[in-house]
Amino acid sequence: MRIVVEHDLEIPLRDGTVLQADLYRPDSRASLPTLIRRTPYGRAGEPAGPGLDTRRLLTAGYGLLVQDIRGRGSSGGEFEPFWAEGADGADTVDWAAAQPWCDGRVGMLGRSYEGSTALLAAGRAPQALHAVSAHMAGSEFREGWCYQGGVFQLGFVLHWALADLLLPGVLAAGPGNAGAAQRVLDALDSIEDLYRTPDLAWELLDELVPYVRRWREHPRPGPYWLRAAPNRTYPAMRAAGLHIGGWYDIFLGGTLENYAGGRRHGGSAAAREHATLVVGPWSHCIRGGVFPGRRYGVRADDQVLDVTGLHIEHFDRTLKGTGGPPAERVRIFLTGADRWQTFPDWPVPDVSPVALYLTSGARHANSAAGDGALFPGRPPAAGSDRFLHDPGDPVPTAGGATLMTGMFVGADCGPQDQRAVERRADVLCYTGAPQTAALTVVGEVTLVVHVSCSGPATDIAAKLVDVSPDGRAEILCDGIRAGYAECADGPRLPGRTVEVTVRLGAVGHVFAPGHRVRLEVAGSNFPRFEVNPGTGGDPAEPWSRPCEMVATTLHHGRSRPSHLLLPVLTTSR
Repeated sequence: MRIVVEHDLEIPLRDGTVLQADLYRPDSRASLPTLIRRTPYGRAGEPAGPGLDTRRLLTAGYGLLVQDIRGRGSSGGEFEPFWAEGADGADTVDWAAAQPWCDGRVGMLGRSYEGSTALLAAGRAPQALHAVSAHMAGSEFREGWCYQGGVFQLGFVLHWALADLLLPGVLAAGPGNAGAAQRVLDALDSIEDLYRTPDLAWELLDELVPYVRRWREHPRPGPYWLRAAPNRTYPAMRAAGLHIGGWYDIFLGGTLENYAGGRRHGGSAAAREHATLVVGPWSHCIRGGVFPGRRYGVRADDQVLDVTGLHIEHFDRTLKGTGGPPAERVRIFLTGADRWQTFPDWPVPDVSPVALYLTSGARHANSAAGDGALFPGRPPAAGSDRFLHDPGDPVPTAGGATLMTGMFVGADCGPQDQRAVERRADVLCYTGAPQTAALTVVGEVTLVVHVSCSGPATDIAAKLVDVSPDGRAEILCDGIRAGYAECADGPRLPGRTVEVTVRLGAVGHVFAPGHRVRLEVAGSNFPRFEVNPGTGGDPAEPWSRPCEMVATTLHHGRSRPSHLLLPVLTTSR
């Protein structure tokens, strides 16, 4: 098949701004359904985006329009992430639908930020938009993007701002901008130092990407973030969604929320009945299912799964009307068993919350060498464990759903071994008995703890870990909660005991016989999350006062039943 490419098409928006795009289509006079990919990262490279086969999409009978978003690449206007994507995307859909090469039916696709632009456009309900594919895309830009559990996602945001939002522009500016390019390159080369002293980065960020400061100045939910939030517009979305995520992707929570939101609240029967979800053993950038120290098998590779084929099936159903509702609505990879399994929906039916209660003995739960334990029944006696949160020596990040400097080789993401971290006395470890039979956990994992601390505030960071018989302690998911209270509530009085809920994220995992469930609890997870200075200051300016060490006490027992809630699959398939 011969492919025709038209470069530098000009697309006018309602405010007079002109965006540029490239059009790829089969060499035919026929009008075809058109797919749109809107990107802040430049139109070069694979037109359909990483992991997708453009030629297969075109051969399947689609046109593909790849557009630089406002203020990026060769498009006009001023770039500021998030806010213009809904209106600009809807204008682009309307323009494309009116062109002679389009049959009036439009779909949108993209990974990460690109997927979010598709969802934001769908929230404006343009008449021609019938389908979207949101691959590892967030459901909003505060929680799960810039913040998690109310804590600033320092590792991701700083790297994304420097490497993806700033560096391409200063390099493209040429020799006349060599000084700025050198400063950005120096910052990226010393990013580990910047993580520890983020104030050193603000001069550069304020000068070149001032919007990052505004994200930092709005740590709480509110109108600032609601200007662009896909999860606020599900009832308006008439486009059916294909949602693809990874267990170790930083935006997994958004992927799951986007699927469930469209499935239950979508603005058309097609949006509700044709929504599909796929979750694999992937991080944001590792799609082959192979990480340092862990290999999930060849079937875990998204190319073996055929992610391009999944897109074609989705767009054929929703844009061409071939076939009925999807036969396999939810397909997830069960780690531990290392196999794919289908389910009728998400949250998965036939799942029940099972509580494992925290307890410890004379040695307490400090480090994996302690005697912290998880019991399926409430422990008979009250007890407590204590750890010291030292902002100058935070607990280091070791894998998980991160998106930082080592993203392409698994250096700081994915199913890493936690044994080095678990040797620290400021990490509480609670471990269950070896499994006598396989335990399948599918869904959101939650921790409820009763805590008090010696200072105004500290964070509560937690991880779910699978401990194998050989001792490997593999992280499955993790989460954090700011200041052990709602962000908007401010600091608590020292010594007061409060109940705190920490969302650890979702898993689809089988604890095999002989394996043990482990919970880690600490006061930090750095540099994935910004370190709480322990002062109880304004969350927008956490380092406005010198940091303070804070002693945190975790209470457990009948009167204060701290517990881990696991979503356990109760039927076999």
